[in-house]
Amino acid sequence: MSYDLGMLILRLVVGGLMIGHGSQKLFGWFGGHGLAATSAYFGSQLRLRPAGFWTLLAGLTEAGGGLLLVLGLLSPLGSLGVIAPMLIAIILVHWGHLWAIENGIEYDLVLIASALAVALVGPGAYSLDAAFGIALPEPATLLIGLVLVIVGLVVALVTRAPVAPATVQQDTRTAA
Repeated sequence: MSYDLGMLILRLVVGGLMIGHGSQKLFGWFGGHGLAATSAYFGSQLRLRPAGFWTLLAGLTEAGGGLLLVLGLLSPLGSLGVIAPMLIAIILVHWGHLWAIENGIEYDLVLIASALAVALVGPGAYSLDAAFGIALPEPATLLIGLVLVIVGLVVALVTRAPVAPATVQQDTRTAA
């Protein structure tokens, strides 16, 4: 019983946070910026192309993966929906720093580890998978899903806009 209760708590917290995280991007809820502003950031700062596609995909993956995780439905797909955008966030936004206070990878890494733990051991007895007797093939579903996450990451990285060349400012001061 303690295992199942522990998995339920882990799924509710991580999945619930991911639903909120995706809703920030999609709808501007919970202090988020919404689809248009987030897409502008994805395009200008992260250089993702097409920015609107990647923003929508990130929001749907986070919210959808979080919902599947909360419900304990179609495991390990919910976990993969948490892992994929957090890996991209680590590489594109947080790389080079560990601690969250430095905008580091700490938070994303905790979410990835938590989601991976649920994927490896299953959602527990208090899940829709258990209630409906759903069991996707393991470990094939997780392994194929992880390969697809890596392929998506590579596509996101290779289709990024090139870095804009630095503009050189001329010294307009005149010698006295």
